[in-house]
Amino acid sequence: MQSEKYNLNKEDLKKIAKGAGIACAGALLTYIGQNLTNMNFGEYTPVIVALASILVNAGLKFVSGK
Repeated sequence: MQSEKYNLNKEDLKKIAKGAGIACAGALLTYIGQNLTNMNFGEYTPVIVALASILVNAGLKFVSGK
């Protein structure tokens, strides 16, 4: 169902919210992917970087839908 000109219905708002969520998730995953490897967590750094890599890949898979 299309909304009238200059009006938004619930379906349109859901699509806009979904698009905004995907854009924010992509930006967050990019930030995490680039900056987490530069942080120092002491002896836990290798474990945290490995877990973060898994989470970033899972997030990208979720966002891309492939």
